[in-house]
Amino acid sequence: MSAQTETKIQEKEGYKIMGLPLGLFGVLTLVVIAATYLGVLPTGMIGAFPLMMIVGAILNEIGNKTPIVKDFFGGGPIVVIFGSAILVTYGILPEASGEIMTNFMKAEGFLNFYIAALITGSILGMSRKLLIKAAVRYLPAILGGVAVALGLVALVGALIGYGAQEAMLYIGIPIMGGGMGAGAVPLSEIFGSTLNMDTTAMLSRMIPALALGNAMAIVIAGLLDKLGKSRKNLTGNGKLLIAQDDDSLEVDKTTEAKIEYKLMGIGLLMSTTFFAWGRILGKFIPLHYYALMIISVAVVKALGLLPEKYEEGAFQWFRFIMANLTPALLVGIGVAYTDLAAIISAFTIQYVILVAVTLIGAVLGAGLVGRIFGFYPIESAITAGLCMANMGGTGDVAVLSASDRMVLMPFAQISSRLGGAFIIILATALLKLFV
Repeated sequence: MSAQTETKIQEKEGYKIMGLPLGLFGVLTLVVIAATYLGVLPTGMIGAFPLMMIVGAILNEIGNKTPIVKDFFGGGPIVVIFGSAILVTYGILPEASGEIMTNFMKAEGFLNFYIAALITGSILGMSRKLLIKAAVRYLPAILGGVAVALGLVALVGALIGYGAQEAMLYIGIPIMGGGMGAGAVPLSEIFGSTLNMDTTAMLSRMIPALALGNAMAIVIAGLLDKLGKSRKNLTGNGKLLIAQDDDSLEVDKTTEAKIEYKLMGIGLLMSTTFFAWGRILGKFIPLHYYALMIISVAVVKALGLLPEKYEEGAFQWFRFIMANLTPALLVGIGVAYTDLAAIISAFTIQYVILVAVTLIGAVLGAGLVGRIFGFYPIESAITAGLCMANMGGTGDVAVLSASDRMVLMPFAQISSRLGGAFIIILATALLKLFV
């Protein structure tokens, strides 16, 4: 079929959302919204899925069609996250619907389900040579981002009267700590016990930096994507290694195979089983189970332990999840993980400057060091920089969505998990040095 014929067919079909004609999408939306406001929306995933998909699709369309927002601030993902947070925070959607979505994200594990598919499929869908070559260079890029971020925030903190030590410990370290559960919570315990202060008070002090830093990371990710479109020499458009352009490092041919439904089922089993394996290892190894899952999948890929057919199944399942459920997941992030009150309360000029400086330092350090080690600066800045500075797994999804680089999830998770563990060790050493 010619391109001209396809265009004429699209024109006849009219405007679509989620691949559906506007009229049919409108009918489905009315049903879901009616169930929501009448209080009969089912609990669990059978209610959460349609509401999150509908809200995500509408907000995504708004973001992708809004001037300035679509060009400079990441478009759809930004509007989905903050728009859904506003809908629930200010009671535009009923409280019960917010509880359904929050429970689906947290208690029922939708976030873990999504990230497991992304980690397993994106790693197994990689070129084996690319995975091995990139991994050994990635840690220096993380260290570069952390060093410049903490050094810069300490310097600016001293210059504007906030205090170098205060800025580094209470703004820089929490932001670069790998999120809430694996970062801020253990950090608050370490700070509290070392400084003889209440852990809850320490956590309350860190949350605004974490929340505002995560929001800024999403916006900066969108801006970096925009920069890459005008400065093409700075980006690989989703490729991390510059040498990845070589034929020897191209993505495995298995990723081009025909879609098979049974293979996708195998991919579902693979991703959830690798997640369970990470949890098993976490019982014996003091690392976050995401980190252990990443290491396990990477080892399996590097050693060629799985036939290519099953690697392809994991890759196809990852692509299905990413293509269909990303807006829904972003709604969940906005509803369950975005604290608008904490972000708003942190908006003093001095505080905002220091958070911004931390993010800028992470981007510059990771981008420059990454370039030295053979990475594209924008991809390195996003994964080794911004994905160290966001709120863990949720932030990784949001940042990579805003920058249109979801295929880099394995490296983002290395930053959030292994990088976060490094920050905890670093924080312990700095406290001993300062106190």
